[in-house]
Amino acid sequence: MTATFDHGGGVRSLRVPIPDNPLGHTLVYVVDTDRGPVLIDTGWDDPASWDALASGLIACGTSVDALHGVVVTHHHPDHHGLSGKVREASGAWVAMHAADASIVRRTRETRAERWYTYMADKLTAAGAPEEHIAPLRTPPARRRTVPGLAPALPDREIVPGEFLDLPGRRLRAIWTPGHTPGHVCLHLEEEHPAQLPGHGRLFSGDHLLPEITPHIGLYEDPDDATVTDPLGDYLDSLERVGRLAPAEILPAHQYSFTDAPSRVTELLTHHEDRLTGLLTLLATPLTPWQLAERMEWNRPWDQIPYGSRNIAVSEAEAHLRRLVKLGRAEAVTGSDPVTYVAVVSPTGT
Repeated sequence: MTATFDHGGGVRSLRVPIPDNPLGHTLVYVVDTDRGPVLIDTGWDDPASWDALASGLIACGTSVDALHGVVVTHHHPDHHGLSGKVREASGAWVAMHAADASIVRRTRETRAERWYTYMADKLTAAGAPEEHIAPLRTPPARRRTVPGLAPALPDREIVPGEFLDLPGRRLRAIWTPGHTPGHVCLHLEEEHPAQLPGHGRLFSGDHLLPEITPHIGLYEDPDDATVTDPLGDYLDSLERVGRLAPAEILPAHQYSFTDAPSRVTELLTHHEDRLTGLLTLLATPLTPWQLAERMEWNRPWDQIPYGSRNIAVSEAEAHLRRLVKLGRAEAVTGSDPVTYVAVVSPTGT
């Protein structure tokens, strides 16, 4: 039986499982409106996940075909995966921030071959060993399908700072880039049903979680040479959410919680400590791959699965970009693949 929870004030949540993932499930929220229920995120595109979503909606007193719309916090498949099926079954609109919609569009239009070639080139530039890159050069017929290569195109744009078109509700979009370029949090600017102190409730997606530090990686257009700073974007977004001081956070994973400013402070401190620790590692020039090998993860490097290593290298690069932007690290001229080293200040620190 699908677990559901009534948060009061016309907001309920249900658990949609994520197959073969330690996160376990995505919390999908059902928000009542004057035109019918609207989902915040949908869950992974998998038959068991679809069954859980459908049965969960029935347990919430509604059904898939009654849905009016879907608001997607970000494009990741555990959030956006079932959006297309929901739209097919109900005629509901699907809304997403333009930056993530652009990623979805690019993903749909890019042939798998180009994606594999791009990943191989990126990993080569990051200093990955040949044995790690080799599987990306395997003939297409022998490759497994990459999840998320055909996500649903949204048909509405979430505009930061504006209320979403939810009749009878006051749900404002807040752009919180970092976890993805177009990640949004959604501020329900209504009195908390339990009258908790603070300013409404915040559907935080993956931006603010009670116990997990969200992944900060790179989502780049192969045809765009812009150097992004996703970690800087994330830290700035965190501070804005902290100043908002919502009464309650309704995240996409784990459980709801209060005292957002304290959690924001914990995350800001975590990232500053991590950046400082990376400078110690960068006393000797390292490639992004070498840095990732030496960083602290939730398990030893030799136990991290293949795909997760790619994610880890992406996060190492995001941290390197932040250090470079702050003037605390720099690329070593002439190195190939490029290595990075800490910048020693005149005082020797």
